[in-house]
Parts: sequence; C-alpha cells; structure tokens
Amino acid sequence: MSSRAALSVFAAALLSIGVGCGGGAKKSPEAKPAPAEYKVRMQTTRGDIVILVHRDWAPIGADHFYELTNMHFYDGNRFFRTVPNFIVQWGINGDPKVNKDWSQISIRDDPPKVSNKAGTVVFAQTSEPNSRTTQLFINLADNSRSLDPQHFTPFGEVVQGMENVMNIYMGYGEQPDQAAIADNGNDYLEEHFPKLDYIKTARLLQ
Repeated sequence: MSSRAALSVFAAALLSIGVGCGGGAKKSPEAKPAPAEYKVRMQTTRGDIVILVHRDWAPIGADHFYELTNMHFYDGNRFFRTVPNFIVQWGINGDPKVNKDWSQISIRDDPPKVSNKAGTVVFAQTSEPNSRTTQLFINLADNSRSLDPQHFTPFGEVVQGMENVMNIYMGYGEQPDQAAIADNGNDYLEEHFPKLDYIKTARLLQ
C-alpha cells in the first residue's frame, strides 16, 4: 500500500471512532505515546531542518506529531504562510483527500509550559478549544508576548538548520488561500505560488 493510501485509510479509521468537538472537527483518540524525546529531520528545498521534540513540554502535541510524521503526512508540504520576524507555517497535505481526512481530526489542548521563543515548533490552532489538527509553525522570533496569552503551546525546537528556516522564501507572505490549498492541494500552489519552498521528506531520526 502506498504512503498516500495508508494515510487515508488510517485517518478514516480514526474518524470512525471520533466524536464531534469545536470547529466541526472530530476529536482524535489518544495516539500511542511517543518517546520522551525524539528528533525529526525535514529535508527541504532550503536544506535540512532538525526538530527536537520534548514530550514533557506538550505530550498530546508531541504524540500527534510523532503519529503524523510516521504516516509521512508532511512529505511535499509547502511552507504556505510566511511572516518575516514572526512565523513560518505548514501542515496542509498536497493531496486534498488525505488532507480532508486528517484535518477533521483534532487533539485536546496541552497546558502551556514553554514560551514561544525563537525556534520553537508549535501546532496552529483557532480561538476554539481543542482545535489543533495538522498545521504547524516555527517561531522566527521571540513571540512569547503575543502568543503565550493565546495558549499556543510549543512541543519542540529547531536544533539544526535554523538558518535554512530563515532562508525559506517569504515573498508571498500570507497570500496563499488556505481553503484553496485544502480543496486543490499542491496543484493550486504550484500554479499560483511556484516559488514556495517545501518539505521533501520528514522522517524520524533513529
């Protein structure tokens, strides 16, 4: 079975036992616990970026990232939202069906323990509780003053390749439409925003 098919089948299985929660998403059953610490290497068009995840910072988020990475969800993801001196964001799968399956699965909030310092990795969320799904961002600066009060909860940090993060193409800013990405996948981004950098692969480091 291909990685794409496996992603879709696994997400469908989760959805079948989920329950409704805020924002129309479905609550995910708890993922299997991730290791206390683990690393993920993202091979990108700007070079490698290595993320060190600390499960004690945000165990639910750490477990979900571990699960998504194991399912190769982030392969091919574009860095679709880039705000200089603020964040770089990704986490919409290039296949609309796969993305629809997983974006309907939300996880419970983690109590914030760590501030949104430069280099920390965080799940995006809405103003609704328990709204984290698949989207992530890296803080490009110390955003603790603006993001900590909103309970954005880091679960990891970039420990290698922060210079590559800073070199990600930011010329489009926030122009890419997230609904259009979700509906049309990478085809939309390749046609309208061809300079976007992207993740080639995201893999656990043994």
